[in-house]
Amino acid sequence: MSVCSVAATAYVVVQMTAVAIRQEQGQALADDAKAYDVLLGYAARHPDWSDAGDTVAALARRTGHRIVLTSQGRPQPVADSAPEPGVPFRPPAKPTAVIDPLAVDPDLLPRSAGDRIDTRAVGPFLLPRDESAALDSLAARLRRCLRETTGTDVHIERSPSGRPRLVPATTSTTPGCSTLALGSEPTPTERTALTALNTLVNACLAHRGAPATTLSLDGEGRPAATGRWSGGPLVSSCLATSRAEQLAPYVAPAAQLYVATPGRTATTFFSLSPANKARIAGSAALVLLVTVAVTVLAGIRLVRPLRALTTAVQRLTDGDESAQVRVVGGDEIGRLSVAFNTMAERRAELERLRKAMVSDVAHELRTPLSNIRGWLEAAEDGVVDNDGELLASVLEEALLLQHIIDDLRDLSAADAGELRLSTVPVQVADVLAQTANAHRADAEASGVTLTVTADEAMAVDADPVRLRQMTGNLVSNAIRHTPRGGTVTLRAQPVKGSVRIEVADTGTGIAPDELPHVFDRFWRAEKSRSRQTGGSGLGLSIVRKLAEAHGGTVTAHSTPGAGAAFRITLPLPREAAR
Repeated sequence: MSVCSVAATAYVVVQMTAVAIRQEQGQALADDAKAYDVLLGYAARHPDWSDAGDTVAALARRTGHRIVLTSQGRPQPVADSAPEPGVPFRPPAKPTAVIDPLAVDPDLLPRSAGDRIDTRAVGPFLLPRDESAALDSLAARLRRCLRETTGTDVHIERSPSGRPRLVPATTSTTPGCSTLALGSEPTPTERTALTALNTLVNACLAHRGAPATTLSLDGEGRPAATGRWSGGPLVSSCLATSRAEQLAPYVAPAAQLYVATPGRTATTFFSLSPANKARIAGSAALVLLVTVAVTVLAGIRLVRPLRALTTAVQRLTDGDESAQVRVVGGDEIGRLSVAFNTMAERRAELERLRKAMVSDVAHELRTPLSNIRGWLEAAEDGVVDNDGELLASVLEEALLLQHIIDDLRDLSAADAGELRLSTVPVQVADVLAQTANAHRADAEASGVTLTVTADEAMAVDADPVRLRQMTGNLVSNAIRHTPRGGTVTLRAQPVKGSVRIEVADTGTGIAPDELPHVFDRFWRAEKSRSRQTGGSGLGLSIVRKLAEAHGGTVTAHSTPGAGAAFRITLPLPREAAR
């Protein structure tokens, strides 16, 4: 946030400074151009700078700057709007501009002519009063004629030489007004000046080996070349050079212009005005204030949910399983809050499962231990005889206890990822046959028929001991929950690159709402698969862990009243799958 504040402030200051500099530059250029234009007009109409003091003083009052003019090559001012008594003028290295009506600077005066000669410099083409009056009378008559004849409303403008012209321009072929041609012929003064200029131009052309040309006046009273070669570069160059030579005695010599702030040394460098300085400082202060406010608000918005998270973590550490935080927004803090709530819910669920498992383990271990203790106490008290039947009962309970402990050990190893498998190619039919033989006596005692259906050539990569353990648990579970006269079937078949081993019974089945829980530890159906049927409640959980360890799955399918089927799906070896 600090970096953003500094960057924002720097950006605004830079932008405001750039705008202020552009404003100052624009204003400085405008002032320079104004001073340049006024002084250039003076130089175009005067042969020297002797009377320029009043013009310079008026210009300084208008622009608010100090105006200094010096002769080229000499630091002595020819005009100074604010001289300092007793202090010699020390001009900077570079002047603001050079005032020369015969070499106009197009940057300061974009409307200047192509030959860079100021249009106000007319020299010998300046009309005397009588010729100008005659042309004015002719222009007024032509204007009146055009208005009466065509309804055209024009007005009269005067060129720097004193020759009038109609604006907008009109031709002399208007019916009834053709005899009042304006500007078709030069006056005697213009003819004399034009002849002298033509001589200079032709001398220049002859010196360069070019044919002579003839000059005339254009529509604005300026000399222009006519004839076949009038548009060539030599003619334009000679005309510009000759005009400068002809006008030189009539215009002021070139002078250097310096524009500066009063009380400061004349220079071409500008400084920011107090208004712009105040604007920059105010903008920077406003940005800093806004940034500080945004920073404070963002800090409050960031700290509040973090504080709530800290409190919730402390509650969770203290054992409060209901610790939750309110999720606000979808930013990083919001996602962190969602993750914390999920973690807290998962922790509460794991704690519930842990307590339930401890309770179930204690219950399962208590039953055989209580039976063993009861038989031994009865024998000690002489209630029962200490004979082989007693030993057989105690041994049966001890074996059940050992079975529960072995199941818990297998599950613990599977949960820790330490369940080791010795995988070898195994014939599925052999494993199913061995499982059926091992449980046939129990099946016959329970009145259940046990059948096996499997392809002799079907094989998988598996741990034979663990595979028999999986099928044995399923067969034992099926026999236990199949009523007398029922059937338990073991079958195996290939299914899409895998082997499916199915153990199906014809018992009462499992209800749909209980089916998703059959692989949970210590779970039993409340009715058909109650604790009265025996078993530790861990067999199916072990089957699932062993199937997953082999890279396979186990699923349960049941229709109430029509039995249940448990299917182990194991991948075929790569060679067989191909």
